[in-house]
Amino acid sequence: MSHPKTTHELSTRKTGVSGLARAELARTGGLLRLAPCWVPRSFLQPGKRLKLHPDDLYAFGLNRGGIDERWFASTTEAANENRTPDEGLSYVVVGRNRFTLLQAVKELGAELIGKRIWSKYRKWPVYSKFFDNMGPIPHHMHQDARQARLVGQEGKPESYYFPPQHNNVGNNFPYTFMGFEPGTTKAQVRECIANWNKGDNKILALSKAYKLEPGTGWLIDPCVLHAPGSLCTYEPQWGSDVFGMYQNLVEGREVPWSLLVKDMPKRRHQDIDFIVDQLNWEKNVDPNFKDNHYLEPVVATQGKGFADKWIVYGTIDRFQYFTAKELTVEPGAECVIRDKGAYGLICVQGTGTINGEPLNSPKLIRFHELTEDEYFCTEAGAKAGVTFRNTSATEPLVCLRYFGPEVNPDAPAIGAHKRKGGKR
Repeated sequence: MSHPKTTHELSTRKTGVSGLARAELARTGGLLRLAPCWVPRSFLQPGKRLKLHPDDLYAFGLNRGGIDERWFASTTEAANENRTPDEGLSYVVVGRNRFTLLQAVKELGAELIGKRIWSKYRKWPVYSKFFDNMGPIPHHMHQDARQARLVGQEGKPESYYFPPQHNNVGNNFPYTFMGFEPGTTKAQVRECIANWNKGDNKILALSKAYKLEPGTGWLIDPCVLHAPGSLCTYEPQWGSDVFGMYQNLVEGREVPWSLLVKDMPKRRHQDIDFIVDQLNWEKNVDPNFKDNHYLEPVVATQGKGFADKWIVYGTIDRFQYFTAKELTVEPGAECVIRDKGAYGLICVQGTGTINGEPLNSPKLIRFHELTEDEYFCTEAGAKAGVTFRNTSATEPLVCLRYFGPEVNPDAPAIGAHKRKGGKR
């Protein structure tokens, strides 16, 4: 299973998700504690920085692949073959009871995620994850909304932040190829796809690699190729799992054609021109690619003993799909943080409390263990203010939290770190 089991299963006939959730929200000031949600990938190699016990890296079975992702506040199902029924879904923990966040959102709607997001989407439309791989992964893209609609899916913009707490080592290749070198032609890319079964299709020869640095990040548009490197990555993104792999050989491992076309209409699976045209050409060959996608932290607010920084910000085609912040509370300090919308939170360092509830970053997690490092905060709770307290005398308390679409109109634009000197 993709979640830890507790001793008692929830009986919705007796108590009901909405009743349990409302009581817990009233008790905690708008917080729901979440269990770890582990996701395996059959075509990837775990990077071993998720704090998951090494004996549990293949807890789903060797045939399912290793666990190299942990999803946060997710109501999105993982698009894996042979998946478990709830794979990718976060579970709420209330005492000995549990239920999916998806079910809570369905029943409580605007009470959890806010009236505006509920009215427009009727769901929590985003999620975040830790992606942790030993080496690079294939040069790939995520379809936009129009393309994904052709196969009954949603498009997927995404973002990256490389938390220092999960990057004590860079693993095999801490560089990411993105887009194409300016001047690259569609004919060159078409040749790469046509040569799929002739050995390395050499698509990376048309691209450019960027050195990844902990404490920085990127904003990635749909239809833009990227081959993520081997840093452990915090990834706020749209609630979809669509992609197309355009590289056929990675570190000597074959990437099957099926992973190139899995989210394209079946009648187009051998149409190379269609496959190439899935890419947004202007964005892929942008000569100012880094200036238009690179992120460094920018201070949002700070006070005695704490600093709150934007780590994911900016818009894609003038629309704000998601944003994220990093809160650092110094030893012994306390602060009240008010936000404009609901969020998913993960604690990456330290020990403390959140609205009086335990909050700590574990050193090592067994597959079926519950933790006290992840919460979902309602919009009402966020607006009223959440109290963070660092109970350690020596170590900072550090939390990452991500928000839904159009929640933070005051968030900075891409390039703001240059003007404000926001990097730590």
